[in-house]
Amino acid sequence: MTEAPKLLLAHHLKMLKLPTFLREYEKLARQCAAEGLDHVQFLARLVELELIDRERRMIERRIKAAKFPTAKSLDSFEFKAIPALNKMQVLELARCEWIDRRENVIALGPSGTGKTHVALGLGLAACQKGLSVGFTTAAALVHEMMEARDERRLVRLQKQMANYKLLIIDELGFVPLSKTGAELLFELISKR
Repeated sequence: MTEAPKLLLAHHLKMLKLPTFLREYEKLARQCAAEGLDHVQFLARLVELELIDRERRMIERRIKAAKFPTAKSLDSFEFKAIPALNKMQVLELARCEWIDRRENVIALGPSGTGKTHVALGLGLAACQKGLSVGFTTAAALVHEMMEARDERRLVRLQKQMANYKLLIIDELGFVPLSKTGAELLFELISKR
């Protein structure tokens, strides 16, 4: 292929927002030619690569938007260390069907029992299933809501919080809340 058509193709692929096509088409074309595949099979493989890469980028964006403090999955959770925790129930929750049913999950227990790790794992699973997730601590959320109320942007923040398919509020009950803070948190939870 001469330089002008390559430049034009690169321009069109950028305009169409097909970065994987642009990055992979030459290598894949050579590979398909060597395997004796026709143009339809070549395009099918190229489209599949684009879709896989697009899904990966969407998951990465959802994880970044969730604002997890660390990336922890349920794969790295030591269920044997906490025998009272029902592993099958946690894995069932990771299927995220409860989110579609608009149900709540509350993890109770003393400090150091893996509640945050499980919450992060469930949040990561939800991101991988295409759901929007927000992660915060109760204290940070109350602080943010009180600031938003003072700056007359509370309604906008409440809408933002309501738009998450899964809102994870960690450390609920660890830090005492003011009466106003507790009322704002209760209002948010009741609206969800």
